[in-house]
Amino acid sequence: MSTPFDSSTLVDAIAPPTRFRIFLNRLIFRSMLFSSGLIAIALYQFSRPLSWRFAKLQARNLLRLCGVRVRVRGVERLGPGPYVFTPNHQSHLDIAVLLGFLPGINRFGTKREVFAEPILGAVLRTMGMIPIDRDDSPAAIERLRRLELRGFSAIIFPEGTRSRDGALLPFKKGAFVTAIQLGVPIVPIVCKGTHELMPKGSYLSILPGAAELVVLEPIPTAGMTYDDRDRLRDLVRDRISEVLECGSEAAALGWDGGRGEI
Repeated sequence: MSTPFDSSTLVDAIAPPTRFRIFLNRLIFRSMLFSSGLIAIALYQFSRPLSWRFAKLQARNLLRLCGVRVRVRGVERLGPGPYVFTPNHQSHLDIAVLLGFLPGINRFGTKREVFAEPILGAVLRTMGMIPIDRDDSPAAIERLRRLELRGFSAIIFPEGTRSRDGALLPFKKGAFVTAIQLGVPIVPIVCKGTHELMPKGSYLSILPGAAELVVLEPIPTAGMTYDDRDRLRDLVRDRISEVLECGSEAAALGWDGGRGEI
């Protein structure tokens, strides 16, 4: 059994100026999350495109104010979409990085419990985020299969939850069934460095530093059937794993993660 993360260890192990920065970043994160959410809800009543532009801008501003630098690679591989994006999940920070730096309107698959929170739940419902019941896998898959990606793409974390130590967890099938059912390409996404900046269990403690977002080659699903879901899942996981293990230099050179075929 893994040892639970102790946020006090993170704070005690660093210099006082950085501890102050972590405290300041907590305030920035909390205040911007709720204030920007309320503004986005108001804007959505007048203009949905304006609301999304504001949300994406504020995600980038949040990262900058917290001292997080984001390097993005592979966006040129994307066309107009729609897509099902399947990122690995290392941290809450992944959400801000993906929202701020992936092009287009991208709605997240989010655990159903979060929709019950008063303000955050209202933001999620207004922006059309996708509730997923992690305790009922068949119902979650059925909910995803009924999606209609009209004017937006979906971001679904196939691990289902954040990794506690940054290591890649087993992938669930929902995202891959969804992509096959809808006949849209699935795009593996690699989030790197976010675990070190905001570990799971750190109670919104954000360290300044660098993160990286790597967009891998889209995988067409046209012609695939439900029986291909496991092979598609394994292919996507292998591509993400190889980039995580080989480092950003491979992605910078245009390496495609050792593409295989279904």
